[in-house]
Amino acid sequence: QVQLVESGGGLVQAGGSLSLSCRAPGRTFSSYAMGWFRKAPGKGREFVAAISWSGRSTYFADSVKARFTISRDNAKNTVYLQMDTLEPEDTAVYYCAASSRNYALGSSNAYAHWGQGTQVTVSS
Repeated sequence: QVQLVESGGGLVQAGGSLSLSCRAPGRTFSSYAMGWFRKAPGKGREFVAAISWSGRSTYFADSVKARFTISRDNAKNTVYLQMDTLEPEDTAVYYCAASSRNYALGSSNAYAHWGQGTQVTVSS
């Protein structure tokens, strides 16, 4: 079992920035691809971004491309989501997830381990 703990959510005005972190204690972090998903009120869970085991490959939803950046530090067992130029439509609970696969990372089905989520609210 992989425990994932998100942090960094909060309230920000439109156009602002937030940085989310997800820490996964344990020695196996570098063997997992990591992803971020979000769920807004009344909507289904939506893929946001993913990063491969090594960090060499990253993937983004079209809605966040060029505004969000995903990165990881395997020495710190942590994956980050830097969110810039935030829009009210980005308001959601953000979840990080871990996958033992290194493909099809845009699908929630690829992920077996999930964090508890952190709220991001963007005011207009």
